[in-house]
Amino acid sequence: MKLEKLPDDFEGSLNISSPQDETPIPGPDLLTQAMNAYSSLTPPTTLEDGTTGPQVPPGMAAMRNKSTTEILAELNKSPLFMTELEANDDLEALKALAYEGTPAEVAGGFKERGNECFQVKGWGDAKEFYTKGIQVLLLEVRKRQTGKGEETDSAEVKKEVGILEASLVNRAACHLELKNYRQSAKALLALGKIEEADDACAKGLSVDEGNVALKGVAREIIKKNEEITRRKKIEAEQMEDAKIQLTPDPTDPTSTISFPTILLYPLHLESDFIKAFNELEPISHHLSYILPLPWDLKHEYTPANVECYIETTTGGLLKVGKKATLLKVLTAENVEVVDEVVKIFVVPKAKAPAWIQEFKTKKGAEKKMG
Repeated sequence: MKLEKLPDDFEGSLNISSPQDETPIPGPDLLTQAMNAYSSLTPPTTLEDGTTGPQVPPGMAAMRNKSTTEILAELNKSPLFMTELEANDDLEALKALAYEGTPAEVAGGFKERGNECFQVKGWGDAKEFYTKGIQVLLLEVRKRQTGKGEETDSAEVKKEVGILEASLVNRAACHLELKNYRQSAKALLALGKIEEADDACAKGLSVDEGNVALKGVAREIIKKNEEITRRKKIEAEQMEDAKIQLTPDPTDPTSTISFPTILLYPLHLESDFIKAFNELEPISHHLSYILPLPWDLKHEYTPANVECYIETTTGGLLKVGKKATLLKVLTAENVEVVDEVVKIFVVPKAKAPAWIQEFKTKKGAEKKMG
C-alpha cells in the first residue's frame, strides 16, 4: 500500500477546527407566503400614510390599521376564534341549529319541549327551552336584516314569526309563574309567617335555582328569622319570672295588680319589656324614662311625638291615651290580656296613619288565608 504525504496547508483548507454555522435561515411563514403570493398578482396600493405598499387581501386590509386589542375583539365575534363564549348570543343559536331541520322546525321543537315542561309546572326548564327557540329565530331575523341569510319562502317566514311570538308569550308566562312565587313569599314575610314564606321561596328556587329575585327574598327571610329569634330570646330571659301579681303585698286586699308589658315598635322591629306595669299607672309614666331610644337616630320617638295602640280581640286597633291608666285601657270593650302579657304598639305620629292601614291589610290577608 502506497502512502502519500499530505501538504502542510491541508488542515487549514478543510477548516476542521472551526466548523461553520450550518443553522438554516428560516423561510417566510405561511401567512407571509400567502400575502406575498397575493401581492405579486395585484398592483401596489397607496396606504393611509401616503406611502406605496403591496396590496393585501380585503379581509386583511380591514385589519391593517387596527390595534392588537381591536383585532382580537373582531376575531372573538367569530365562533371559530372566540374565547368568551358567554358573550356571544349567536353561539347559542348556532348550537341549537346543530339539531336537524329548518330554523322553524328546530325552534318549534324547542317550543314543544317547553310546553311539556310548562304543563308539569317546570317553569325553569320551560323557560330555557323557549329561550333556545327564540335565539334560533332571532338569528334568522338578524341574517335577513343584514342580507346575509339565504332567501326564505314567505310561508316559512310567517311560520317562524308565529313560533317566535308563541315562544315569547310562553316564556313571559314562565317569568310570571316564577314571579308569583316571589310575590307570595314577600307577602307571607310581611305577615310575619316565616315558615310559609320560606316554603314558597324554596318551591320557586326548586324550579329556577338561579333566580336572583328569589335569592334576594330568601336572604330577607333569613334576616327576619334571625331578628325574631334574637328578640324572642331576649324577651324570654326578661320574662323568666314575670307574671301578673298583686303589689306590694299579694295577701293584702288593697294591693293593686301589675302586668308584664311589652312595648312594640313595629316600624323598626324593636321592643322594650316592662316587668311590672301597675294598673293605676298611665303609659306616659313609662314612656318618660324609656324614651328616647338608643337606636332612634332620627329622634322620631319622644313622649310627645308618639301614639300608642293596643290590638282588640276582633283584630282591630284601639288608640291608647298616654294619660289613661292601664286599668282604664284593659277594661275597654274587646280588650283582653293574652298569655298574661300586655302588648302596646308605639308609633311616631306622622307615620301612624300609614302603619294602621298596613296593619289592617295584613289582618285582612291573614283572615283570607285562614
